[in-house]
Amino acid sequence: MPGHRFIVYTREDCALCDDFIAELSAIVQGFAIADVDDDPTARRRFGLKVPVLTCDGSVVCHGRLDRDAVLRLAVR
Repeated sequence: MPGHRFIVYTREDCALCDDFIAELSAIVQGFAIADVDDDPTARRRFGLKVPVLTCDGSVVCHGRLDRDAVLRLAVR
């Protein structure tokens, strides 16, 4: 997925976040991970919705990984 910048917003000690990252790792290489609590803007934007996956600044999914949405981005 060259050209796309994926970021996963997580929270410390979040088992759902860990599962989300593991599943995403199987289909996307080179994504960033950011702690939502370290960024006041992200904390206001996402609150308790973590994990949140963004691509180029737009939300792709939150809570559970939407594999189909991620794969659709792969063909763009």
